[in-house]
Amino acid sequence: MENNISTAIEKIFEDSPFKLVFSKPPKNGNFRRINVVKKRDGFQAEKYTEKQVFHENFADNEAAKAYCEKLFEQEWGQLNAWGGSHEYSISVSKKGKILFSQKTLSGQSPKSEENHNKKKNYIIAEDKPFPALVDMGVFTKEGRVAKPMYDKFRQINRFVEIIDDAVREKNFHNGIVRVVDFGCGKSYLTFVLYHYFTEIMGLETDMLGLDLKADVIEKCNEAAKRYGYKNLRFEVGDISSASYTEKTDMVVTLHACDTATDYALHNAVMRGAEMIFSVPCCQHELNSQMKSENLSILTRYGIVKERVAALCTDAIRANLLEYCGYRTQLLEFIDFEHTPKNILIRAVKKASPHKDREKYLAEAERIMEEFSFEPTLYGLLKKDGLINN
Repeated sequence: MENNISTAIEKIFEDSPFKLVFSKPPKNGNFRRINVVKKRDGFQAEKYTEKQVFHENFADNEAAKAYCEKLFEQEWGQLNAWGGSHEYSISVSKKGKILFSQKTLSGQSPKSEENHNKKKNYIIAEDKPFPALVDMGVFTKEGRVAKPMYDKFRQINRFVEIIDDAVREKNFHNGIVRVVDFGCGKSYLTFVLYHYFTEIMGLETDMLGLDLKADVIEKCNEAAKRYGYKNLRFEVGDISSASYTEKTDMVVTLHACDTATDYALHNAVMRGAEMIFSVPCCQHELNSQMKSENLSILTRYGIVKERVAALCTDAIRANLLEYCGYRTQLLEFIDFEHTPKNILIRAVKKASPHKDREKYLAEAERIMEEFSFEPTLYGLLKKDGLINN
C-alpha cells in the first residue's frame, strides 16, 4: 500500500499540482478536511475543524509529498488533486484497496495557486487599486499589486472576507452603518474597511477610529481627508473610558493589548453592536493569576502556562459573548502588520438569545474556578448587570 500511494503521489507532483484536497477523514481525527495548496515558496496545508482552520507550511515538493503520504498513513480515505494538465483521484476502500485515476483537464489549467487565484473574484480586486493601498505599497502607482506585497494583498482580502460574511448575513440595506475601530493605530485596515463599505457595498457609513497616540490620529485624519473619506474620522481616546451610549453596528479591535480587548468587547456589547471583530494580543492578565492544584502540570512550565492562559483568555471571552447573545467563532488570522498567527474573534448578534446561554456561562465559570481566574470582561459584564449570580 505504501509504495502504491507513494507512486501515485509522485505522479501527481510531477504535474505541478496547485491544489490537493483530502476528505473522508479517519474516525478519531481532529480535522474534517485538509487542503494542500501551492504557494510562492512551497506548499501550505489548510486544516479544517468545524469552526476553525489551522495552517502548516512546507518548504518544497519533497516535504509536501511526505505530508500527503503521512495523511494516508493516518487513514484518510480520499484525495482529489489538480495539476497543470490533469485532475487526479486517490481513494482507499474499507478493505484497503487503492484506486487511482486521472483525467485530462479541458482548456488551459493554472500552473500554481497564484495563477489560480487570479481567476478568483477577490473582494478587493487586483485591477481596482485605491489610494490607501497605494500608500501602503500594496499597489504600485501603475495600479498593479506589487509582487513583494502579494501575500499582504491576500491577507487583506482574507480579513475583508471574514467581515463580508457577517455583513451579508445582517443584510444591511437602509440607513447608516456605524463602525467603531478601537485602538486603530495607523489604520491600515480601517481605510480598507471604509472603502469596502462605501465603494464595494455601496452603504452609507459613519466610521470612527480611536487611539491614544495624538500624532497617529492627526496623520490618519489627514489621510482620510486626502482620500475624500468624508464620514471617516479619528479621535484620541482610551478604550477603557470610551462612552457606550451610542448605538453601533460594528466594533473592530485589532491588537488591543491585554485587558484593552476586554474593555472593547464590553463596550461593543453595551452598544448593542451587531458584529464584533477582535484580534487580541498580549494576554497577560490570566497568566499572572493562573494556579491550580488539580491541573498543576499546566502551570509548572512557563511556556505552557503562558500559552494555556492565552487560550483560556480567548475561550472565556468567546463563551461570555455567546452568553450575551452572539454567535461566536475563533478563527486563525494573520493580519497586515504582524506575521505571527493570531486568533480572531468573530461575533455576530443573534435575533434571539441562545437557548444554551447559561451553559456557556457555566463553562466559563468552571474554568475560572479551576485556575483562580478573574477576567476583566467577566467583571465588567457583572458590574453592569449582564451577569446575575
